[in-house]
Amino acid sequence: MNGFRDRYGPWALVTGASEGIGESFARALAARGLHLLLVARRTGPLESLAGELRAAHGVEIRTVSIDVGRPDLVPVLDAAAGDAEVGLLVHNAAFSALGPFLERPLPDLLQVIDVNCRAPVALAHHFGRRMAERGRGGIVLMTSLAGGQGTPMVATYAASKAFEIVLAEGLWDELGPAGVDVLACRAGPTRTPSYEASRPKKKVPMMEPMPVALEALEALGKKPVVVAGRLNRAVNFVMQRMLSRPAAIRFMGKHTRKMYE
Repeated sequence: MNGFRDRYGPWALVTGASEGIGESFARALAARGLHLLLVARRTGPLESLAGELRAAHGVEIRTVSIDVGRPDLVPVLDAAAGDAEVGLLVHNAAFSALGPFLERPLPDLLQVIDVNCRAPVALAHHFGRRMAERGRGGIVLMTSLAGGQGTPMVATYAASKAFEIVLAEGLWDELGPAGVDVLACRAGPTRTPSYEASRPKKKVPMMEPMPVALEALEALGKKPVVVAGRLNRAVNFVMQRMLSRPAAIRFMGKHTRKMYE
């Protein structure tokens, strides 16, 4: 625990921290003694979590209620961080525009890009620069199995998750010599409020959020990409190694349509 805090502390910034995987990251990091800058849109759940973690672990916690798709995201979070030394960035916030591409309003599709692509680039550039100057730190980008190939019904979301995977891989090599570890964590179906709110018609095996967060933290500093969960790793192997690209896309399309059409 002390070694983790020495390398990635004393502060961690977690986006999408009010529920699901982001909340699990916050809990896991507080248990490791890191102070937290928690970011999410909803003030109530964010403040409730912050109060619980302060009482349980004695760590300092600051909260920011903001949509991470905002163009002024970095200045707002930089001001909130103040003199806090952010040694770990976890970009967990995500936005998905579910449904046929041409039937979704363009602003929804552009919001996917703002939250899932623009925000991690901006945050990694700003806080990654400071980590590199100190010679230590970590960046975790939460991404998805959907990013392994085109995924009909969530085409823009899947493309944005592919972007995050490739971004993390490039930064893993670039920032590694400066002492900054970078990881893309690819999650499969996970029992989060956001996933359940999408009301899938078909039940699929799901991971709980905490094991996903713990696998990511365990893999940080060891590899550029991790697929969370044994079943998800098996599915990913089949999709990437055993199926042709067209077959993988059609498989995902058939699966997604059964869940949501």
